[in-house]
Amino acid sequence: MRYGKSKLNRYAVNSAPMPNYQIITIQHMKQLLLSSLISISASVTCCAEVDFNKPNIVFILADDLGYGDVACYGGAKVKTPHIDALAASGMKFNRYYDACAVCTPTRASLLTGRYPLRFGITSAFPDRDRFLVREAVTLPELLKPAGYVSAHVGKWHLGGLNLKDVRDRNTGDPGPREHGFDHYLCMNEEREPRGRLGSLSQIYHQGAKYLLRDDQPTDLSPKHLTEVEIDESIRHLEQFAASKTPFFLNVWFDAPHKPYEEATEEYVAPYRDTSVGDELLYRSMVAHLDGGVGRIMAALKRLGLAENTIVIFSSDNGPTGPGSPGPFRGGKGTLFEGGLRVPFIAAWPGKIKAGQVNDDFAISTDLLPTLCEAVGIKQPENPKPDGQSLMPLLLGKAPARERGPVFWMLGPYAGFQRERGEKPPYASEIIRLGRWKLM
Repeated sequence: MRYGKSKLNRYAVNSAPMPNYQIITIQHMKQLLLSSLISISASVTCCAEVDFNKPNIVFILADDLGYGDVACYGGAKVKTPHIDALAASGMKFNRYYDACAVCTPTRASLLTGRYPLRFGITSAFPDRDRFLVREAVTLPELLKPAGYVSAHVGKWHLGGLNLKDVRDRNTGDPGPREHGFDHYLCMNEEREPRGRLGSLSQIYHQGAKYLLRDDQPTDLSPKHLTEVEIDESIRHLEQFAASKTPFFLNVWFDAPHKPYEEATEEYVAPYRDTSVGDELLYRSMVAHLDGGVGRIMAALKRLGLAENTIVIFSSDNGPTGPGSPGPFRGGKGTLFEGGLRVPFIAAWPGKIKAGQVNDDFAISTDLLPTLCEAVGIKQPENPKPDGQSLMPLLLGKAPARERGPVFWMLGPYAGFQRERGEKPPYASEIIRLGRWKLM
């Protein structure tokens, strides 16, 4: 079944603002959860007009990277000097959450600032006939009237990247360009070739044969997929610098999502004597990802872009397999802390003070409101985002505002729960109020 307006109408509803409870019982929380998970509303005010000379934006997203996989978050298995340096140059959030414990819903929340349930998205899309609806208002669409050019590099997983879609956008599902990006480079995301390459553990070593660049098939074999994503990101930065145009570069790495495959030799060699099997492969993939962050940051500096560029780094959900959730329970596909709580780092020279650590609650729906305020453009009025701007926190101008209840909903992922040693019944819904979380 195609996933279009009928399901959008079912889920994308706006109700009156939620009550701001000061005292709440478990029964009240249950009632609030049942009555509000579908008709979630946001009480977010429009951002103030701010002139920061149109800062550039680079948003880097890892896939399935755990809280404990990064050294500056306590990870001890892999050295991540470049991510650590980014954290030291800005603000590291200790209590940042994704809007879901799997990738597609989180990605939808990042681009729209809204709960993924508003679009009927509670699970990862299969590689066919599921997509983020055209009506969704996205960050690149909001940036365009302000003069921004936007490019997406890497994993998309929001639909519209099957060959039938790119051949005829009038009848096909919407892809990155239909959601506001001027340019993109992604792997063909249909079952052939992704399913076959995944089963052969060859996504990273053969995936560059099956790329789509701005709706045109592109073969960049035999390059490693992570290297392709790094190179393409730097190519865009060079073009942006030459055109002197403000830009939004959205870099969504496939790594370290399985299949676990050997990275290039420089990232494998440091771990050969201390790990084997999937553990070795995973460590090399995380190191390769970190190296990519370093190369992107070096390119920004070389091109004279670093001083006026906001750089944000995060992950789309918790870890699988050999990945680490740090001190937390669970991982990808679970609604415990380890499935939702991930690294989040923001740096902006001269604006965000270096070396800060923040313990306030933040969530992936906050990205769009935050960047709207940073750029000085208004958030959408109808529909309003569910997140709130983090700029007052980032700039040290105000403490975090009270949020009221926050919600999560997750489709069935029993495999991930079993992988993490959990036993049924598995939680599929959460409501969080302050320091309390009802599963």
